This record gives sequence, C-alpha cells and structure tokens, in this order.
Amino acid sequence: MHRPIYLDYNATTPVSADVIKSIHVYLYEYFGNPSSTHAYGLRAREGVSWAREQLAELMGAEPQEIVFTGSASEANNMAILGCARALRDRGQHLITTAVEHPSVMQPLLHLQQEGWELTIIPVDEYGQVTPEDVRSAIRSDTVIVSIMHANNEVGTIQPIAEIAAITRELGIILHVDAAQSVGKIPVSVDALGVDLLTLAGHKFYAPKGVGALYIREGVQLEKIMFGAGQERGRRTGTENVPYIVGIGEAARLAREGMTLDLERLRNKRNRLYGKLHDAIPGLKLNGHPSDRLPGTLNVSLPGVDGNTLLNQLSDVL
Repeated sequence: MHRPIYLDYNATTPVSADVIKSIHVYLYEYFGNPSSTHAYGLRAREGVSWAREQLAELMGAEPQEIVFTGSASEANNMAILGCARALRDRGQHLITTAVEHPSVMQPLLHLQQEGWELTIIPVDEYGQVTPEDVRSAIRSDTVIVSIMHANNEVGTIQPIAEIAAITRELGIILHVDAAQSVGKIPVSVDALGVDLLTLAGHKFYAPKGVGALYIREGVQLEKIMFGAGQERGRRTGTENVPYIVGIGEAARLAREGMTLDLERLRNKRNRLYGKLHDAIPGLKLNGHPSDRLPGTLNVSLPGVDGNTLLNQLSDVL
C-alpha cells in the first residue's frame, strides 16, 4: 500500500520552511529574555514586537490588542473565563452554539458549574447558526456570546458580522474562536465586529505551542494566571520568543499569499469532490455548500465508518 496523503490540515499543518528559518535564529542567536534590558534581551523583545505587528496587520488590529499565548485553547480560556469574571456584576448569562470546540465549551461548562447560566443554540443541517436564533437567546443579563468563525470538522463559516451587529447593539461581548480561519481566509476584526478573537499558529504553518488572543481596546478581562506581568499583565510567563517570531512569520506569509492560496485550494477541493462524487454513489457532502473554508471537504461515504477507514491506514506510516 502506498503512503497515505496527508489531508488533515484543520487538525494541524506542517511548519513552513521560512517559519523554521525564523525560529532557528531566535533559538541559537537571539536567545535572550525579552524582559532583560541588555542587548540580547532587547533583540528578543524586538522579535516579539515584530511578530505582534505581523499578526495585527493580518487581522486589521492594533499591535497592543494582540496577546500571545501557548495555544488557542489557552486563549479561549483567557477570553471566556477572564471576560465573564470581569463582567459578573452585569449579568451571569452566557451563549454559545452546539458545535463549539472543547476549549470553548469546557470553560463555559465550568462557569455553569460556578453558577452562570448557559444557553447552547442548535445549528441547522449545514452546521450554521442563524443570527435570529442568537437574538432570541439573548436576555437582559447576557454578557458574552461565544461562537466559532469556521468549523474544524466541516468548514462551515458562521455569519459573525450579522451576529456582531446584534451584540454591539445590545452591548454584549462577542468572542470568536477563529483558529480555523485566521491565515486561511481574510479575517478583519473590524469587518467582523468582534471583541475577542482566538487564533492558533499550527493551523497556518507555524509550530504547535503558540497562539494569540485579540482583545479589542477597552474590553476588560480578569486575570486567570498570575506572575511577573508579561504581555501587559494579561498573560504571565517568559515569552516563547522563537515560536512567537514563527507565528509572526507565518502571519506575514499568509497575508502575502492568501489570494492565490484561496483560489488554488478552492479549485483542488472542488476537483476532489467532483471525482469522489462521480466514483461513489450516495456520497454526501457535509457542511455548507458555499459558506465554508476553501480547503475543507467533509463527506460521508455510504456504509463506511470514518474511524475504521483511518485505522486501516494507520499501519502504513
């Protein structure tokens, strides 16, 4: 049997060669602690600042609105737990959807155990939530709505801008888990209207172990970690400078190559689906037919269990 082709880029991507080169420099040459005031520390700090600017430019944010984290899961926890606790005096009602990643759902369920009330909105047959359902779920004590931008399984893109118009009107914080969309499709925090936005480096050719949280200026978060006060006091711990520079380089590459990648991926996705559809009677497309990531194709094969198929291929590597 031939070695299988890797198609699981929503789970993780390989690290770009250019990203590896940028990381290498900060592992071996500019290895200083960015909190130090000597030359090695200042050079490391410059690398972190450069990376922050690259992420901000990719999303149309301001550099000071970007906080680096160890993962998108950490960023989701920081956003949800930190914001909810900062707003507890305004209300204790939270809203999310039934298709969220565990790093969103679990913090929300944890808050529910602490006394917050949680509404979980269902999605339609395409995995999409409607803005009308979000509006209907909002109460006078709602403080946060947390909805993913693009689904990690079927690629469905949620109508975030329409939902944001509702939350903005009512003064409710909107958190968006954009781990699957940033670096793959154009994402503008202003166009979407979000207050908090999470991203993951290893979804767009940076290494695992680095992520970021966009925090719109003026949004208050209570700390969930305590220490020396790095990242403007929002995320303590010595910065992982090499990986932060790596995610900055990945952001630069994504911004410069996104237009070509969008068309290339969309064409390949559609070509693959066409071949599968012609060859397999009863093949079912999962997810929204048009509002989905250009590089995501999720199908059901009649009479075939997905896990069984993957297990049969696992011995090939």
